[in-house]
Amino acid sequence: MSSEVRHLVDSARPFPVVRLSGVLDATTAATVRDVLLDVLAGQPSSIVLDVGELEIGEAEAVGVLREVSRETAWWPGAHLTLCDSRAEVWQGSGWDLHKDCAGALAELGEPEDDHRLSLDLEPQVSAARHCREVIAEACERWGRGSLAGSACIVATEMVNNVVAHARTSMIVLIATKGDGLSIAVRDHSAVIPSYVGTPVSPTSAGGRGMLLIDSVASRWGSLPLADGKVVWALLG
Repeated sequence: MSSEVRHLVDSARPFPVVRLSGVLDATTAATVRDVLLDVLAGQPSSIVLDVGELEIGEAEAVGVLREVSRETAWWPGAHLTLCDSRAEVWQGSGWDLHKDCAGALAELGEPEDDHRLSLDLEPQVSAARHCREVIAEACERWGRGSLAGSACIVATEMVNNVVAHARTSMIVLIATKGDGLSIAVRDHSAVIPSYVGTPVSPTSAGGRGMLLIDSVASRWGSLPLADGKVVWALLG
């Protein structure tokens, strides 16, 4: 008999609340991963997961939450809270545990007054220029002027990579991270940009993008999604 997991995402709360029901097993774990990564790809500062109506079909499948925690530890680095009265089931998941969502949301309080914005862009040659203009203005407004140059380099390379290779619509995400900044680009191509870590030949037609990002970012990486990927970098 086939199993399934149903999900509902409540985005009207201060932080997104994801409610899962059905049966978690080896078959449905992939669906749970895709749902959670899709929400986290929007770069929330926190996420609340309600699993009170989720039946555990196979204990090993709980490991999918550890995988999500590990994959998103650096970006978006969101605070992960899981709500269920069966705390013993989720020990070692990497998520903070709470008995119910009301208590979890009360403990989280209101989102901190951080700064974040997103741009919906099409794969056009003007996309990178528009992105730079928005980033430069945001960095000044957020008191991150010293990071504007590096942020523009990162965004230019990421956006141009989508324009030249992925050729899909994209979402550019910019947010403060402590005293630093994060830049991320989500597209609809599963191909991860390559990085060899060695100088590119002067006669090469490309391949410098990830080298440039690596030279200015404190950390960078990618997050595979069901419908594409996110490439991200941290500055400062």
